[in-house]
Amino acid sequence: MRYRTRTYRKVTVLAAATALAGGLLAGCAEDKEDSGASSGGGGGGGKGKTTLTIGVFGAFGLQEAGLYKEYEKLHPDISIKQNSVQRNENYWPALLTHLSSGSGLSDIQAVEVGNIAELTTSHADKLVDLGKADGVDKNDFLDWKWRQGTSKGGKTIGLGTDIGPTGICYRKDLFEKAGLPTDREEVGKLWAGDWQKYLAVGKRYQKKAPDGTSFVDGATGVMAAVHASGKEKFYDKNGELIYKDSPTVKEGWDIAAQFAEAGLSAKLQQFQPSWDQAISNGSFATLTCPPWMLGYIKDKAGDKGKDKWDVAAAPKPGNWGGSFLTVPEAGKNKEEATKLAAWLTEPEQLAKLFDERASFPSADAAYALPEVKDAKNPYFGGAPVGKIFSKAAEGVPVQPIGPKDGIISQYLADTGMLGVDQKGTAPDEAWDKAVKTIDNALDQ
Repeated sequence: MRYRTRTYRKVTVLAAATALAGGLLAGCAEDKEDSGASSGGGGGGGKGKTTLTIGVFGAFGLQEAGLYKEYEKLHPDISIKQNSVQRNENYWPALLTHLSSGSGLSDIQAVEVGNIAELTTSHADKLVDLGKADGVDKNDFLDWKWRQGTSKGGKTIGLGTDIGPTGICYRKDLFEKAGLPTDREEVGKLWAGDWQKYLAVGKRYQKKAPDGTSFVDGATGVMAAVHASGKEKFYDKNGELIYKDSPTVKEGWDIAAQFAEAGLSAKLQQFQPSWDQAISNGSFATLTCPPWMLGYIKDKAGDKGKDKWDVAAAPKPGNWGGSFLTVPEAGKNKEEATKLAAWLTEPEQLAKLFDERASFPSADAAYALPEVKDAKNPYFGGAPVGKIFSKAAEGVPVQPIGPKDGIISQYLADTGMLGVDQKGTAPDEAWDKAVKTIDNALDQ
């Protein structure tokens, strides 16, 4: 298995859609020109090939895993062209603009999990119902993933490609020095089923911690992991905003604050240079990690981290990351695009994607395939990652996702918990500040 995959950073909508409209429209115009030249107008009835375009963000993995070429061999009349925007915070607002106008769209558009609820609640009419497509079987997919891509009216507008079921990555060498077990099964038992047990292990670790190390990377990461493991987070099953009174949000906030106040945190903000350097230096002992994070750790820790890291089950599994494929109604090649989207998300293709890119399959029907079932990670001491993350995926709660999940999550972390962790702000004061910031953002 090759651990090279995109990372899921916090959702931050910083760029206006209009800033990118010109560039993406130019790319789509180029796609139309290619389609017209090869098939007499994009999809219909000419002797040449039909060119299908796929819009993605980052190194999405489908092309890199060779799936486009495989499909083209199976369908000689089809040519696939990918349009990639480097960052989702640029890709997403531009996609919304093109959906609203009904122009400038690729035949298939990828959507990050943090954005899918905005489509199911506000733009489902602009997307094809892929749940009715030939070859698509709802039973192939994890129930919670299928629900994420389905509107209240029952229209499935997104087929899942990958998910991010969570475990806990830990440094065996630091655990050993702190007098803790190092075997992944024994480590998982230390905190099984309870985030408070994770906190208790952290306190045990800190009593004998090697100099200059902390138990966790940062309190914000702990908070996000707890939030991801609850049945309801920011919205309830009816789509009502409940974050101020949510038991899951309260639990995550309180536990994260306890990690900070007990001195168990390295006070780091994830995906910042200081965080990367701490991974390289072995400055903290544990980190919540979905499958794609293993590749990130390997990249940052390098050869000196090999066999020092391992992965165990999380106290409670959650999900961090994942994407969908959608087909816009405004597309000129809807029928062929729907066939391609269905094929790309079949269990066999998702198993290949995991084998090549460590993007964990949304279809649990893939978990019995050898690419997943037998997968081990040599960098992490030969950890049976296929089995570990399959079990985690099946335990992820069916958690409602709302259209403003990303904004709420960002401000709870950056405006709230980060202050508790790095500046010693009182948790109640930090909570009030975060809520005020969130409410102001939601009112805009």
